Amino acid sequence: MGILKQVLCTFMISTTCINFGLMFAWPSSTVKLFESTNTTLNRPMTETEVALFGSLSSCTALISTPISGFVVDYVGRKYTSVIFSLPQVIAWIVVAVSRRVELVLVAMSISGISGCLFNVTPVFISEICHEKIRGTMTACSIIFYGIGILLSYLIGGWLSYGGMIYTCLTCSITQVLLLSLVKESPTYLMKKGQDKEAARNIAFYRGTKPESKEVLEAMALIHKTLNPEMDDDAPENEKLQGDGKPREKLTLFQFIKKSKSTRQGLMVVTALYTFAIFQGLVVAQVYAEPLFREAMPNVSSNITSIAFAVVNTIVGFVAAYLTDLTGRRPLMIYSSFATGISCVALGTQIQLHWGPFWVTAVFLYAFCIFYTAGAGTVPYVVISELFLPEVRGVMTMAASEWAWICNFIILFIFNPLVEAIGLGCVFYLFGAICFASAVFSFIYMPETKELTVDVIQTLLVRKKQY
Repeated sequence: MGILKQVLCTFMISTTCINFGLMFAWPSSTVKLFESTNTTLNRPMTETEVALFGSLSSCTALISTPISGFVVDYVGRKYTSVIFSLPQVIAWIVVAVSRRVELVLVAMSISGISGCLFNVTPVFISEICHEKIRGTMTACSIIFYGIGILLSYLIGGWLSYGGMIYTCLTCSITQVLLLSLVKESPTYLMKKGQDKEAARNIAFYRGTKPESKEVLEAMALIHKTLNPEMDDDAPENEKLQGDGKPREKLTLFQFIKKSKSTRQGLMVVTALYTFAIFQGLVVAQVYAEPLFREAMPNVSSNITSIAFAVVNTIVGFVAAYLTDLTGRRPLMIYSSFATGISCVALGTQIQLHWGPFWVTAVFLYAFCIFYTAGAGTVPYVVISELFLPEVRGVMTMAASEWAWICNFIILFIFNPLVEAIGLGCVFYLFGAICFASAVFSFIYMPETKELTVDVIQTLLVRKKQY
């Protein structure tokens, strides 16, 4: 019963990512319409406006992400999710009431504010789920984002312009209502000294009574991770305040300065996000239809992009299961290497045309499969596992902020880069980054499968992971 509640609440929380995927992938199905003379807007979009159309949501996420890092520790995981879900509702309302190019770009900017939920959602989910299903459930945030992209392709291909807008608006409103039904993270409540409410919420998520032994043990573990300096066997075998003096509250800067594992964890997740984004699948998602038109001109780009999203979603579910079956580290290493091979093969096919058009499709889908199995899933799982609760919100915010910077860069430069060196050469660059990702993961990435946060801290301070 407890596991079922955790799964159900995880799905309700992850609906935030479905709605962001709907808006994030919207340019794929509408960019051709918006830049044509038959546009539904007041005028065709210029080349610069098309570039902004696909990248502005990443840009405004840069603003909301650092804000959310502090809000999540001030008002809680639940209410932060609700607050930052509302911009999606506002964005679709703006699109529904106006056909001006400028306001459509404003709507994309507003929608990007919800991008910070990729920082909040994994933390929220990881704090309500048992260690045995934590990896799979945390991966739901990126899986549901993939579902949102799939729905965006489907709706964009089958419904009218107005029908798509009102469908997406309905989904956004529903998402806010679902979030109001979940309970707050017990870790956040204990951090605020609300132990009784924390016990009730743990009992809810575990399907037991507040006074049960299971709840007391869970609270003891949370209390330990919230106070790493109080035990002789503190995480990473170092006391954050081990000189025998009375305990005092460390500032964020003091905590980071004293905790080597926190600094190492930030380096690991920042690198993983960088490698993951610059492996290139994000541009394939946002510009799916134009990309498939260039790579496979003889096949309907709408059909191929929908199939691409279906494959991405299915593999996402498989990858989420594999994170708890095989572990995070081997999944990242081997999938990054396989993605690199797919990128190189795809680049040669696009550049040299050594095979029939269906070969291009095979390597594009292979690229999608291997990427989603590793770099498209693993970083979103480990970011919620590597940090102590004291700094988890701020550290995940910092890593997510860097990720949105990388997102904006790659989306903004992709089309000019293709024009400058060709699509085939761009995939060579993606391949090189994939191989670098595999090497980095082999050397520095710790395995976090089924481990508690205090044990993970000891792994982080090892010089090498092999």
